[in-house]
Amino acid sequence: MLNLAFGSFKEQLHQHLAQQGYADVGSSFGYVFRLLENNPQNLKQLAESLGMTPQGALKIVNDMEAKAYVRREDDATDARVRLLHLTPRALALMKVARAFHQEFEHRLIESMGASKIKAMRAVLEQITADADYGLPKLRPL
Repeated sequence: MLNLAFGSFKEQLHQHLAQQGYADVGSSFGYVFRLLENNPQNLKQLAESLGMTPQGALKIVNDMEAKAYVRREDDATDARVRLLHLTPRALALMKVARAFHQEFEHRLIESMGASKIKAMRAVLEQITADADYGLPKLRPL
């Protein structure tokens, strides 16, 4: 049920993003957005955080860069390293996505009642708290 619910949520989110001008969002972009939002990383770090090979991460980063969601900049402390940063377009998309998340939860509260949604949130928070890792890992490509 969790997988079906997540799939439905993700489909609705992507439809909403497309309506807002973000029809080009890849399925793994959200993980990268969250990882880079407050912590620019180099490609190797990003690949490790995603639990995939650097080649797989490079494929995602190249796609995100081509769609103007990520930019590469030289590291100020080591000129050999290029750090990945989110672009203003990515930050704007994240704002739209977060607003959708809040509206989605609000609609659930309206249709099911606050106490049920509070209980559901507590269950989901417990499930994620029991996990050994922070963000969900992607499978290696």
